[in-house]
Amino acid sequence: MKEQSFSNGGLSSFPVRTIYFESPSAFTEINAFTYDAAQTYNLQLDIIRQDFKSGLEALLKANPIRAIFLGVRIGDPTAVGQEQFSPSSPGWPPFMRVNPILDWSYRDVWAFLLTCKVKYCSLYDQGYTSIGSVHDTVPNSLLSVNDTSSKEKFKPAYLLSDGRLERAGRVKKNASLKNDIDTESQKHEVLLASVIAVGDEILSGTVEDQLGLSLCKKLTSVGWSVQQTTILRNDIDSVSEEVDRQRSTSDMVFIYGGVGPLHSDVTLGGVAKAFGVRLAPDEEFEEYLRHLISEQCTGDRNEMAQLPEGITELLHHEKLSVPLIKCRNVIVLAATNTKELEEEWECLTELTKLGGGSSLIEYSSRRLMTSLTDVEVAEPLSKLGLEFPDIYLGCYRKSREGPIIICLKGKDNARIDLAAQALCKKFKKDAFVEIK
Repeated sequence: MKEQSFSNGGLSSFPVRTIYFESPSAFTEINAFTYDAAQTYNLQLDIIRQDFKSGLEALLKANPIRAIFLGVRIGDPTAVGQEQFSPSSPGWPPFMRVNPILDWSYRDVWAFLLTCKVKYCSLYDQGYTSIGSVHDTVPNSLLSVNDTSSKEKFKPAYLLSDGRLERAGRVKKNASLKNDIDTESQKHEVLLASVIAVGDEILSGTVEDQLGLSLCKKLTSVGWSVQQTTILRNDIDSVSEEVDRQRSTSDMVFIYGGVGPLHSDVTLGGVAKAFGVRLAPDEEFEEYLRHLISEQCTGDRNEMAQLPEGITELLHHEKLSVPLIKCRNVIVLAATNTKELEEEWECLTELTKLGGGSSLIEYSSRRLMTSLTDVEVAEPLSKLGLEFPDIYLGCYRKSREGPIIICLKGKDNARIDLAAQALCKKFKKDAFVEIK
């Protein structure tokens, strides 16, 4: 680790120790402002050029620290579950996180800076309202100024009227966002889905996960290929990492469990963190909740009405008491049993066509049962797969000693019939029995 420390003049005996994670993808203006602030306020600046976790581990090992002040505010992706004093997360070096401005709003921050005439980075005068790296940050389009000149101009950050939209300039340019799937491509490609369940009760064996089984059946019945199912504990980082991984490789991600007002309900916070946005109050969603549980809604702030900011689409249906939540290519299901899932699925297929503009063509299938051994059918099935690449071939047994069941699935009934006939011809008559 390359580490550098310096302080300057004044109270040199008591400099404020400050940690700065310098990144090659940081804006040059951010670096310049940080070094200038260190000189102005006599900060002892520890510059770390590693990732956060490794850098902190090395720094705290060399120079033990009991508490670190952070600028985290409610609504930031990393703020979920934090209070003014919060121990570091499991797996991280132990220290106390101190969040003095946790309850400050966007307007509070700017009121303080402007009233006290505190210097801030010049990028905020160029329309940037939330700054990450050069790869995922652009000026906030809400501050764009209509101008006749060719170069787009922006108002300063403190003029943003709605502080909930401060992260509107944060984008993941390299993310694979497949929420708007081309309808024509559906006719030629198998769409990929991932299913994520969130719940400690499932992992401990306390509750049997019936929703995952039912959801996989429903997706398969309309021609989707479920590439992975995952069960996660109630941990926001685990949810965030898995959603971020699956949304980049799947056309649609379905996630259920962990939705609600309890401390263990971390799903929406995890989804927000995966997309690099914050949770923010949604007035429309809150109105639905107030009609549903009005006597239980107390105070001005309903935690259940906080949704991932800037990426959430509410899917309304007359059969649903509250809308379904869709965040780009991630569908958040609120169902807690198979009956509720049936209702949500029916509404979902009507509202979204599962990503397409028209109804998906349902797959047809045939199932053949045989008492032949695995060795006898292995090579013929491999050759059949080469002859019929458009037909999915699946094999399974219901018991170790039971017969092999071969499933042929595709969008063209005629091709399925041809594949079944070709397979039967490779063996003696009556080697296969069709399961209706």
